Amino acid sequence: MNWYMAKIVFRIICGEGDHTPQFDEQLRLIEAEHEEEAFVKATTIGEKDEESFLNQKNQVVRWQFINISELYKLSLTDGAEMYSRVQETDHAASFIDAINKKADYIRAAFSKKLSQAF
Repeated sequence: MNWYMAKIVFRIICGEGDHTPQFDEQLRLIEAEHEEEAFVKATTIGEKDEESFLNQKNQVVRWQFINISELYKLSLTDGAEMYSRVQETDHAASFIDAINKKADYIRAAFSKKLSQAF
C-alpha cells in the first residue's frame, strides 16, 4: 500500500450565495495501491462530506464538493517534503512576523506540555 495526499476542494454557499465566493481546501491522507484508487477514494470522501445545515441567521449553508485539485504520492521518510506553496505578498515583514508568531505559539505549547510532564 502507498500513501497519497489529496487536496479536496469544497465550495461554501450561504443562503442564496449572494456573498464573496468561499472555498475550503482540505489536505487528506489516502492509503491506496495506486494513484487511480487514491483519486477515487478522495472523491468518495469529498462526496460523503458534502453537507447542509442552518446557520445562526437561519440560512442554509451548503458545503458542495467541487473536486480533487491535487494528488501526490508520499514518500514517508524523515524530512520528506509533503507540500510546498509559493506565497507572494506586498508586505514581507508582516508575513514573516505572522510566521514567527505561529512558531512561537507552537514552541510555547510544546514547552507547556514538557513542563507538565515533569
